[in-house]
Amino acid sequence: MNTQKIIVAWLASASIACLMFLALLPKPVQADTPKEGSILPFPPTPSASVAGPTLQTSKHQRRAEKNRFPKDAPNILIVLIDDVGFAQTDTFGGEMHTPTLSRLANEGIRYNAFHTTAICSPTRAALLTGRNHHRVGNGTIAERATDFDGYSGVIPKTSATVAEVLHHYGYKSAAFGKWHNTPADQTTTMGPFDRWPTGHGFDYFYGFLAGETSQYEPRLYENLNPVEPPHDPRYHLTEDMAAKAISWLKQHQAFSPDKPFFMYWAPGAAHGPHHIFKEWADKYKGKFDDGWDAYRERVFQRQKQLGWIPAGAKLTPRPDTLVSWASIPESQRPFQLRLMELFAGFVEHTDVQVGKLIDSLEELGLRDNTLVFYIWGDNGPSAEGQQGSISELLAQNNIPNTVEQQIDALEKLGGIPALGTPKTDNMYHAGWAWAGSTPFRSTKLVAAHFGGTRNPMVVSWPKRIKPDVSPRSQFHHVNDITPTIYEILGIRPPKVVDGFKQDPIDGVSMVYTFADAKVPGRKKTQYFENNGSRGIYHDGWYACTFGPFIPWDTPGSTARLKDWNADTDVWELYNLSKDFSQADDLAGKEPRRLAKMKELFLAEAKANKALPIGGGLWTRFHPEDVIATPYTSWRFDAATTRMPEFTAPGLGKKSNTVTIDLEVVENASGVLYALGGASGGLTLYMDKGDLIYEYNMMIIERYTARTKEKLAPGRHKIEADTLIGKPGAPAEVILKVDGKEVARTTVKRTVPAAFTASETFDVGVDLGSPVSLDYFDRRPFRFTGKIKEVKVELK
Repeated sequence: MNTQKIIVAWLASASIACLMFLALLPKPVQADTPKEGSILPFPPTPSASVAGPTLQTSKHQRRAEKNRFPKDAPNILIVLIDDVGFAQTDTFGGEMHTPTLSRLANEGIRYNAFHTTAICSPTRAALLTGRNHHRVGNGTIAERATDFDGYSGVIPKTSATVAEVLHHYGYKSAAFGKWHNTPADQTTTMGPFDRWPTGHGFDYFYGFLAGETSQYEPRLYENLNPVEPPHDPRYHLTEDMAAKAISWLKQHQAFSPDKPFFMYWAPGAAHGPHHIFKEWADKYKGKFDDGWDAYRERVFQRQKQLGWIPAGAKLTPRPDTLVSWASIPESQRPFQLRLMELFAGFVEHTDVQVGKLIDSLEELGLRDNTLVFYIWGDNGPSAEGQQGSISELLAQNNIPNTVEQQIDALEKLGGIPALGTPKTDNMYHAGWAWAGSTPFRSTKLVAAHFGGTRNPMVVSWPKRIKPDVSPRSQFHHVNDITPTIYEILGIRPPKVVDGFKQDPIDGVSMVYTFADAKVPGRKKTQYFENNGSRGIYHDGWYACTFGPFIPWDTPGSTARLKDWNADTDVWELYNLSKDFSQADDLAGKEPRRLAKMKELFLAEAKANKALPIGGGLWTRFHPEDVIATPYTSWRFDAATTRMPEFTAPGLGKKSNTVTIDLEVVENASGVLYALGGASGGLTLYMDKGDLIYEYNMMIIERYTARTKEKLAPGRHKIEADTLIGKPGAPAEVILKVDGKEVARTTVKRTVPAAFTASETFDVGVDLGSPVSLDYFDRRPFRFTGKIKEVKVELK
């Protein structure tokens, strides 16, 4: 056989072998067609022809990315303002100037029976998922989460956010500002990150994770990376949020102009601390001099004149537990008035930043097809300032104090001019919050009365919604926003997202109200629960009970909490079709209806994991169970910074020993470690060779220990021993250098829960807001020596 024949035979046998091998291979599985109501992370592409394409290198193009959104799908912008209420904006009868809200209201439609959950994290979870807040584990704020299913602080993957769903349809998304839906013990740079904004479907995040932060020295993150703001006296977080959002919009137009965007813009404003520049507050100087009772009377009349509330609505009386303006001593009035002026300036400043965002949409040619939900408040106005405060977390820690103590401490900071600056965490008197809820009777943290839950909302979409000044009075809830978006886009709530079978959607689309202000409402039932305060809406009726907790009198709530039995709570009943403001209690006249409403509430509470009732109060009963790290010992060095307080050692509330191995230079200065910020915290630092410890007890009290002799240059071992009997009890703090006691102090009372919401533990520096006034002007006050090791042991 010649060579040619051998080659031909070999090729033939090889071809047969290859065909046999290919026949044995498993046949390719065709991609499943998306099932009704489901989402596939990577949707299938149309198959090629049987013959297949002809490869032409010169004309070959990359396969186009498939869009699953409808043609001409709108951009979507949700603006959620924090801790503002029904009667504050001048758009709807209040006395705080909100030009952007007015502009959008005049260009769109307005809602006067829209409801939130009366508290931060729960409202945000319901908004983003379309589910009831307990169903998605957010029966309380992230920092007070417990092991009860409805209060865990964890949004389950079985309740995908609207951002996750829109991502799969091709939307680009970004979140700016306050998040407050990540478990408080999952906020370090070690994660886990699946509960951060980028883990819940957002492509980009710029903001803060906690419930609040300083407007001047915020604890920011960009995606997963910590960011330090500039030490610029003109820096303000809300302005930064607007600038970053506008920058993102421009990048979106540059890089993906064919994709619609979804933006969630939720600034920390106007939540406490009420930080704003003097010139904004000065615009309101003298406008509130007649107090909160007179404010309510004025605004109530204006609300009627505008047609914002029904002509027959009644003004509810001031609660017995809330003081009148007339009872405020003349000596305290300048303090109380300035707090309100600052809040008003803060509110206007915030709305102006929203205006910048709307202007940018106009400039980019995006405004006409952008659907804007402008939600005026994630709950009602906050009464957590109690009697007026320079350190708002006094209330969260249930620490008794007086206005005189507040004013005395303020004098040491520079007096009334210091309010609104980085040196205070000021919040206005609860009376101003109550006035901001006109005509309703309660505030934030009360689910029973609409002052805590009823927030104005404006919807504007120039391309599709015809402007109408008639208020939409259909009863709706924040969980209705997501299903509204789904209906607009023709999306059925997905049954499966990223492999997780989905929980049912609780919200009801509001699209039916867009063209008709008088159309009958379609939401039949909605329950409310927050801190034991609860209510149930059904077919125009509302049954409710106030609960054991008084938001404007936290220390006074102690006895009520101790003796509380949910079964003995007194319920009220209102016919909302005739009683807009819950002024006429019909419980005595309609006991059977009330009984049925109470049964309905329990059924809804059980179905939505809201039991046990008052689960969000647990850490007020048991401060020792507040979210904390599981560790009892740590080793740190100077690389340790930005450790969030809820993940850091509980140095200010538990017995502990901190041991520092360091090298000291001549006249060494700087922070060795610090926890917290200007509103409360503790710090150990050196100043020109002296070793100093300070316990900042929420500004109103400060305790220090200072060595009498300077530390000599060289290597030393420093120990700080702290003994605390129980949360809130006095502390004995002893400083030792090389085994010898050098200073001590007694802290008369300690912070039982937390110094701050977002400040951190730092070694070798005090980032963010500085704990001590002694180095305020030298912040972040880096240590000039060398820290080799910091050991912390909890006892």
